[in-house]
Amino acid sequence: MTTNSTITLKIDGVQISVPEGTTILKAAKNNGILIPTLCDLEGLTPYGGCRLCLVEVTGSPKLFPACTTPANSGMEVTTNSERLKNYRKMAIQMLMSERVHICAVCVANDHCELQALANQLGVDHVAFERNFTREPIDSSHGFLVIDRNRCILCTRCIRVCDKIEGVHTLDLKKRSKNTEVIMDLDEFWGDSCSCTGCRKCAKVCPVGAIYIEGEAITQTKNRDVAEFITARRNRK
Repeated sequence: MTTNSTITLKIDGVQISVPEGTTILKAAKNNGILIPTLCDLEGLTPYGGCRLCLVEVTGSPKLFPACTTPANSGMEVTTNSERLKNYRKMAIQMLMSERVHICAVCVANDHCELQALANQLGVDHVAFERNFTREPIDSSHGFLVIDRNRCILCTRCIRVCDKIEGVHTLDLKKRSKNTEVIMDLDEFWGDSCSCTGCRKCAKVCPVGAIYIEGEAITQTKNRDVAEFITARRNRK
């Protein structure tokens, strides 16, 4: 929660002032410094799952997730060192090695945030053994489809369903590489009694895991929907 107090810190050598309680990620973004991320989305609670927004803080050997780390007065943050580039490339490779991420046969090809970041960071191969999953695609809903083989577990869909739509139809089951997004009590989507069919989950999915059947991804995707609705609700 922000207060009326203002703090001053340096990000990549640039001195900036932000309200107390602002995260490093938001402080950087508000001052034109872009830090890559997949799980973070304006309007939703921070999750810190993808680890792409890791930054260096002077005086500490640790790396900190910018999306969940509050900015402190006098802090000096580095967002784009060689060390961080290597960590981010490794994170992208690990995401792409889990499950099925073959761009040429994905509905989100050329409109995928994972693909775009891989290109941006120069990830042209995966150094890890790939874990190709064979989970059945759930198309039991009238128009919403989930392909768990392409899910990167960013939980955007879960958080937008909970915090914005307010029904919490989606959640996670199992742990580690076996974790999956489920509907209600692990039912087919078409049997869900809580889903409102609002489409928000499909709009914020960064990859091709949730989409609207028969609709072009360019029509579906709208990562700003949570920020827009949150801003409208907060208007006085």
